[in-house]
Amino acid sequence: MTVSLLPFLALFPILLVAVLLIGFRLPAKYSMPIGLVSTALIAKLGWGLSVIDIAASSIQGLFITFDILYIVFGAILLLTLLNFSGAIKVIRDGFSGISEDRRVQIVIIVWLFGSFIEGAAGFGTPAAIVAPLLLGMGFPAMAAVMLGLMVQSTPVTFGAVGTPILVGVRAGLESPELDILLAQTGMDYGNYIQLVTTQSAALHAIVGTLMPFFMICMMTKFFGGKKSWKEGLVMLPYSIFGGLVFTVPYLLTGIFLGPEFPSLLGSLVGLLILIPLTKKGFLVPKNKWDFPERSTWPNLWFGNLKVNIESRIIRPELSLLRSWLPYILLALVLVFTRMPQFPLKNFLLSFELAYQNILGSEISASSTPLYLPGTILLLVSLLTVFLHRMDWGNVGLALSQSAKMIIGAGFVLVFTIPMVRIYINSGISTEGLQGMPIVMAEWVATKVGTIYPLFAPSIGALGAFIAGSNTVSNLMFGLFQFGVAERLSMPTSIMVALQAVGAAAGNMIAIHNVVAASATVGYLGKEGMILRKTILPTIYYIVLVGLLGLLMVNSFII
Repeated sequence: MTVSLLPFLALFPILLVAVLLIGFRLPAKYSMPIGLVSTALIAKLGWGLSVIDIAASSIQGLFITFDILYIVFGAILLLTLLNFSGAIKVIRDGFSGISEDRRVQIVIIVWLFGSFIEGAAGFGTPAAIVAPLLLGMGFPAMAAVMLGLMVQSTPVTFGAVGTPILVGVRAGLESPELDILLAQTGMDYGNYIQLVTTQSAALHAIVGTLMPFFMICMMTKFFGGKKSWKEGLVMLPYSIFGGLVFTVPYLLTGIFLGPEFPSLLGSLVGLLILIPLTKKGFLVPKNKWDFPERSTWPNLWFGNLKVNIESRIIRPELSLLRSWLPYILLALVLVFTRMPQFPLKNFLLSFELAYQNILGSEISASSTPLYLPGTILLLVSLLTVFLHRMDWGNVGLALSQSAKMIIGAGFVLVFTIPMVRIYINSGISTEGLQGMPIVMAEWVATKVGTIYPLFAPSIGALGAFIAGSNTVSNLMFGLFQFGVAERLSMPTSIMVALQAVGAAAGNMIAIHNVVAASATVGYLGKEGMILRKTILPTIYYIVLVGLLGLLMVNSFII
């Protein structure tokens, strides 16, 4: 096997899946099995990965699949319970007290509340929570998935209380090369990680401020009666202000407090500032925007999960506060269980299901089910039954409906995640070759030379597209990006920051994020259509971040 052929072979499974999903609009339930088979064949024939390692990687993928399905099931169950209790209608009507304008609701619910959930939990949880909430408020299922994925951008680098930096970057960089560099500069790992944190926060703050505006424009263009960008353009002042009330405290927190809290504090401060000002009409256009009449919606906008948003039968004792209480409790419990200052985190992590050296290989897998957001979602769902004094017959129906919804997502992810793990684990082959992701990345680095910073975010996004995780992308490519910077005599911290930011943007197109978010609103089978839309903000993000990176590197060199 010639070395020059390896980058093409490494790219082939990803390209094949992308063409099937986006080009031929083939549902993921057909595309992903094909992708899995092609990845396994290339890993075996091109990389010499053993059948045992391929099987072990697949089993490892099933552990991860369980984690994702557990979270998705909890999110669907909570929404279904709130639908049966009547809370969804109360929540939807309650937004009229802030604004009935859907464009305003995007900034508050998707951008700020979604960023808060990302800061607390990460790992795809925002889309799993925000998408069904939007569906319950009367958004089309397709729009709910698109918007739920778009929020998985700016806050992601500091999601899950800083995990992509504290675990992904730190563990991905630990090496003799970095030890030597730090010794020469008199820095330690903590100082270096803080430098990467500051630079990542600065890049996100510049590019991410426009994300609410991007969300609004995409909604008015693709889901408005007039299919107009202009209806989004009039929201530019409000959306930029909504972006700034998050990104300014986000940046300051990253600089002065470190990677754990930028997304959490940025979103909280943003909500506290924006909601009162919105109620007073600050920068809110006088003309309210809404979706066209529901009866005119094309079939593509609908999912299979039915939410009774038109019901007028609301129990008078169900107040707005009690209707929102499950989501408030969810956010509080997520934060409480994620912060290392509290003892509960270590307790939840102590219960682990593990399979070491799967089938005698070097590959291991584990799950910490008590720590997963799925457990917290189920706990909050149980509390909701009592808080809303629900009928147990309706609870049974909610469980039944949620279980049925999860089957479709499970089928797709059973093929998707093993494909990802085979791809990542290909580097443990006996052939002595680096893994498929690294082979592709090195090919790019050698071809583009001094303008490499322009492409560094794309490498991070590629890792997230493959693995569905900013953390895993940083683990895969962090040291590679560091090494490229060293070879090109460029500031290593900037290159690692470009990696972290690009990996955050890649979450918007990560296949299993798309599948998981689609499952929460019953939109499985149309993943390619979602990708055709979320690729637009992803391109915006990685191109602009790449240009900023090129400018930063040249400034440092000069």
